[in-house]
Amino acid sequence: MKRWIRIVLAVLTSLVGVTAIAGGVALIIGAVTSSPGGAVPPQAFLGGSPFSSYVTPGLLLAVVVGGTHLVAALLIGRGSPVGPFAVAVAGFGLLIWIFVQMMFIPFSPLQAVYFAAGLAELGFVLLGLGLFPRTEHTQERSVSARGQRREA
Repeated sequence: MKRWIRIVLAVLTSLVGVTAIAGGVALIIGAVTSSPGGAVPPQAFLGGSPFSSYVTPGLLLAVVVGGTHLVAALLIGRGSPVGPFAVAVAGFGLLIWIFVQMMFIPFSPLQAVYFAAGLAELGFVLLGLGLFPRTEHTQERSVSARGQRREA
């Protein structure tokens, strides 16, 4: 995997991981202190969900989403052979988190931002693994096309 792709993935997964942990902690603190407003969505959003408070979703956000992202950032940053797999797991986890969240919480621009981040993580992993290789055949075709024009 090219160095610049590893750097982009390490930065992106680190940012998502740190903000997921911060968001999870904010949900937990808000639920425990019962402070209205702030980082805690209205309690009505939990209607129809299996949760009675934001403590469990906060833990899931911090540990599962944030934790997998920070582990992925560490592995991809160190150039570990399992780094791309870890980023893919974290990226898919983030997409699943956003999908499930959108079933209960009305649309928020943050959902779009994190959905885009998850897609970017997966896209850069595929790019780094060579899904979009630069082939010699494409380059030869353009060179031969230029050569034929000159001969005509």
